[in-house]
Amino acid sequence: MPYQIAGIDVHKKMLAVAVADIEVGSDFHFERLKVGTSPVQLRALAEWLVEREVEEVVMESTAQYWRPVWEALERYWKPTRRTRPDANPLSGTLHLAQAQSNRGAGGRKRDFPDAERLVKRLVAQELTLSFVPDTEQRLWRTVMRRKYQITRSRVQLHNRLESLLEEAHIKISSVVSDLLGTSARRMLNAVGDGETDPAMLAALADAYGQHPINYATPSVRARIFIRCIGGW
Repeated sequence: MPYQIAGIDVHKKMLAVAVADIEVGSDFHFERLKVGTSPVQLRALAEWLVEREVEEVVMESTAQYWRPVWEALERYWKPTRRTRPDANPLSGTLHLAQAQSNRGAGGRKRDFPDAERLVKRLVAQELTLSFVPDTEQRLWRTVMRRKYQITRSRVQLHNRLESLLEEAHIKISSVVSDLLGTSARRMLNAVGDGETDPAMLAALADAYGQHPINYATPSVRARIFIRCIGGW
């Protein structure tokens, strides 16, 4: 009984697809297709794979370009193969191969030969496959990573700002608890507008700030002069 497997060599703007029946022996005959990576073209690819009765698909994890391909096949191709009454346990399986495990001679990429090699090495169990979680878990991973990146960027900005203020002898961090908070922003805007009176700057702090005005006044008595080095 025929058992078709597709290998996909992933590029930014193009996919090289090779499909072969692995039940005919070691001398595979490949059917080739070159397709773009737009959403419409990816859906057409999924429909083409369904028409060819492809049971498994293996692709390279090329940068982030594999993600739209994976998600399109997961949505349009995978359910069709898995819901058949005579479906094989592996029908509708997507494999993500690490690119290093599919390197050819000389390490050069050659599109269709790379796609065909993916199929041959998957059958021979010579590929290093990556685990890809389900759609919901991937979404949560993206959200948490983005949240971490935003938090890290805020901390880096806070540290750079405090370093700059300390160089200018402006002790705003001794007056407010958060350099990126409302009170600190008002003070920094005033300094940027040319305000140099410590009492005026200290009066911009909220009433529930970290320190009272009589302490804040000497803290913001600043030398409003920053020496530029190397054009910075």
